[in-house]
Amino acid sequence: MQHGKYRFIVGFLALPVILYAVFVISPFVQAVYYSFTDWTGLSSDFKMVGFKNYNWLLHDDLFWKAVGHNVVLLLVVPLVTLGLGLFFAFMLNVGGRGRKNAAISGVRGSSLYKVIYFFPQVLSIAIVALLFQFTYNPRNGALNSFLGGIGLDSLQQQWLADPKLALWCLMAVMVWSNVGFYVVLFSAGMSSIPRDFYEAALLDGANRVKTFFKITLPLLWDTVQTGWIYMGIIALDAFAVVQIMTVGPGGPADSTQVMGYYVYTKTFHDGQAGRATTIGVAMLIVTLIFAVVVTRLGRRERLEY
Repeated sequence: MQHGKYRFIVGFLALPVILYAVFVISPFVQAVYYSFTDWTGLSSDFKMVGFKNYNWLLHDDLFWKAVGHNVVLLLVVPLVTLGLGLFFAFMLNVGGRGRKNAAISGVRGSSLYKVIYFFPQVLSIAIVALLFQFTYNPRNGALNSFLGGIGLDSLQQQWLADPKLALWCLMAVMVWSNVGFYVVLFSAGMSSIPRDFYEAALLDGANRVKTFFKITLPLLWDTVQTGWIYMGIIALDAFAVVQIMTVGPGGPADSTQVMGYYVYTKTFHDGQAGRATTIGVAMLIVTLIFAVVVTRLGRRERLEY
């Protein structure tokens, strides 16, 4: 069994490792290299400038404003998305009333609800952003028209044109477009948990809230932790919704500026690809720090059943 083991392993791993190195590792290395240059992105002529781009980055007010917006997205979007995903999945699998021959069951029509919740995943994020751009239109958008139609004219807002509301409007879209995926993902995890656990807890007098925090959440913790990292990466990007939905884009008054869009602006609008890659390196560092923090804080003894 040991004869030729390493040749077998190398033979199977060589091609995937080469492809990963060329198409994933290599671009990161190139980005770090270009961050030390004054490359415009359009010319092959550039020179090394050392840490000049990083010094600019540390003193650029717009960059730090973008970082602040990304931090808000990072704190709010994953928390709300995963929280709603867990709640809806729990209701669809465990939250219903007991039926004949089943002490634990989901709400009626749970299969239909799963399809409805998952529907936004079928749509491209570009389509979702365009739909909500029209919805938030202050003049003839669906949201203000609805509020006016039910007599709540006082609640009508400028939405994306209001610097205080624009970022929150984007977060609502990001949550709406992603929560359905986690409803289905968590539902799959909950369906694999033995019903005996829930029935035993109910016999001991536990209510739905206790069964969620004592049974469901601990057994789904690894899935929740992974989902938190993925949602964090989405929140750190947010390029598509900013590019399509906002005024400017990135406005009004840079109230929706994020690091992902700032990279795009510096590259294609200002012709400063060297500085853009510097921002990209900063995004990489922030993403790695976030992933490490979530992994460390979420580390706990693995539960098996």
